[in-house]
Amino acid sequence: MNSKQEIERQMTQQFERDERMMILVFVQWCINNDLDPVVLYTRAYPQQADNVELREALKIAVTKEEAGPIGEHIVLGMLAAYNNDDLAAVVTEEIAKLKK
Repeated sequence: MNSKQEIERQMTQQFERDERMMILVFVQWCINNDLDPVVLYTRAYPQQADNVELREALKIAVTKEEAGPIGEHIVLGMLAAYNNDDLAAVVTEEIAKLKK
């Protein structure tokens, strides 16, 4: 493997790790706010209802009592960083409901 291929491989791996972290933050934010992450995710992406990364994040998420707070700006910022506009729109709707 040449140097360019190695750099591309490492960048891909880092992107995938960061993407998994974004999903975990989304899942934990949902749990912290008594929302079902699967329901919200499916509303945003009905064609991806059975998402492997989402299932994995659900396995390692903790109860809201164990978790630290996750601000709405954090979850929305991470979703925006990965162009998850549909999911960000669903989260924004839920934030509005939570503030009522």
